[in-house]
Amino acid sequence: MARGCSEEVCMTDQPTTEAAMRGTPAARVLTFYLPQFHPVQENDEWWGPGFSEWTNTAKARPLYPGHAQPHLPGDLGFYDLRVPETRQAQADLATRYGVEAFCYWHYWFGAGQRILERPFEEVLASGEPPFGFALAWANQTWTGVWHGAENRVLIEQTYPGPDDDRAHFEHILPAFTDPRYFTVDGRPLFYVFRPEQLPDARAWVDRWQDMARTAGLPGLYLVAEVSDLLGKGPRFTAVKEAGFDAGVYIRLPARVTPAAVLRMRLGRKLLRMPERYPYSRQPLPVPSELLGENLYPCVYPNWDNTPRSGRRGLVVSGADPELFESHVRAAVESLQDRPSEERLLFIKSWNEWAEGNYLEPDREVGHAYLKALAQGIGVLR
Repeated sequence: MARGCSEEVCMTDQPTTEAAMRGTPAARVLTFYLPQFHPVQENDEWWGPGFSEWTNTAKARPLYPGHAQPHLPGDLGFYDLRVPETRQAQADLATRYGVEAFCYWHYWFGAGQRILERPFEEVLASGEPPFGFALAWANQTWTGVWHGAENRVLIEQTYPGPDDDRAHFEHILPAFTDPRYFTVDGRPLFYVFRPEQLPDARAWVDRWQDMARTAGLPGLYLVAEVSDLLGKGPRFTAVKEAGFDAGVYIRLPARVTPAAVLRMRLGRKLLRMPERYPYSRQPLPVPSELLGENLYPCVYPNWDNTPRSGRRGLVVSGADPELFESHVRAAVESLQDRPSEERLLFIKSWNEWAEGNYLEPDREVGHAYLKALAQGIGVLR
């Protein structure tokens, strides 16, 4: 055992050798990837000079007994995504543990307005790292909700119409034609975060498919997020009706029972605690109204967004790598009757540190969540 660390941490931090990697992945894993780990002018103006996702992550503090905060990065440190070596190190880790592609959050607010585009544009232009990627359109208005100012609009999401769709498509066409882009049966996958906010989802889907075919692509593989964060009902239920190829069912692994709700309400009222539920020991069922839709699973390793939202935040407590692995195994099993190209497993997320929602190594458990993923998909035995 190396000096200066506990046995538990040192064991989880041991690098996984190629010789230990024995299996072929039983699913095609995509992990959502946040590019907000470098300063930009807009965030400097809104939150102060030098702001990035690390600002909230590092200043987090425990808000109740047993609350584990802050969560701090391990191997990769407090990185800056403008550094090519950082992006390569992330890709190396992801490859080692069976991730096929990063699904980069992509911001297009209408009329060409973008933000946080630099890391992905440098990946695209440089050809490095040689690792898979896809784009997820985060089509949502930015507000100050993370900081208790939900009525403060920072950037409004707009939908100017077909001409803007064409400008958007043409802007990302070079990504779609890059050999690293993640495809399903040759069609580039494009993910829509808030399909329910599209003015006419069916018309949008038809337009984008027409533009893709006109550009010489075999079409796009369009995926809609079906958000049902705490099981109160999905925001979007028209995946097939709108023409999307598939949806991803997004639900926190939170066990929201009447007793848990009562404890949460008492804690918030008496102790000013954040909203808090236990990590479910079993995968949560898909609502009956969605059973006819083509849905992919999404598994969360962990969740605690109090670094962003403080006592207004939400914590899924009791998460650990073993539970995460069991959820991954269940998700993989649910995919086995599909063709191999369509066995897609989404992980939320690779690096959402201020949501307490990440796979990257931290100072507490090292590579344990990455190893759990690799074991769950059959890469690491």
